[in-house]
Amino acid sequence: MASVNVVYNALKDLANKDERGFVTPAVFNSFAPVAQTNVFNSIFQELTVAKNMKVRGIDVQRHLSKMKQLEEDLSVFSKTETLSQANGVFTKPEDLARVISLRVSGSFVFGQTTSTPIDIIYDEEKLEYLLQSDLSSPVASHPVAFLSDKIEVFPTSVKKIKMRYYKQPEGLLPADGSRTAAVPRFGYTVVSGKEVYSATNSIDFEVPDHYIPRLIMEMGRMIGINLRDEAVMAYGAQAQG
Repeated sequence: MASVNVVYNALKDLANKDERGFVTPAVFNSFAPVAQTNVFNSIFQELTVAKNMKVRGIDVQRHLSKMKQLEEDLSVFSKTETLSQANGVFTKPEDLARVISLRVSGSFVFGQTTSTPIDIIYDEEKLEYLLQSDLSSPVASHPVAFLSDKIEVFPTSVKKIKMRYYKQPEGLLPADGSRTAAVPRFGYTVVSGKEVYSATNSIDFEVPDHYIPRLIMEMGRMIGINLRDEAVMAYGAQAQG
């Protein structure tokens, strides 16, 4: 996990070097969730590039693969949830970031699954074409889902679906690393007029700790601190060491 204490202290030190004044916990806490979301979204952009490298045969193999590393980083945000139809539609999970796949909810019988994959479309015109077509109209063996603010599945006889998706990044408890719906924040107590880090009142970032330098850079950019890559990387290396 990426520690809010490490990121906060790095920003404070770098702000002093840049003569930008003192970064308060209140300022840090207002930017921390947005910075994490920006870093989280950048992983998907890098994954697209890495996949293209893989197709072109220029990505390294096994544990050094950039694509493998990014997929592992995103795996901590992967969830599966069963959704039930209500008034003809399925409601998206509140923490949904990106859909991975949809399947008709089923079970395993003699080692075989009764679940059926669902094709996902986002184009309403394409949906209308499919529904009006005699040849490609959705059937139980080849269902189709239309995603907008809700989820519509055709044929409408499908009442339950399983969604695999990436959830929005949230936070981790510093004590044991368990997940919490709370967003990252630097918690503290005041001792002799100074703000002292308190793990009890803090929530760590959910992104892995090797994203600490990127979190520092992102928050520095948002706060207006002129950061140098080498200085940030030094803090990141120290934190991970």
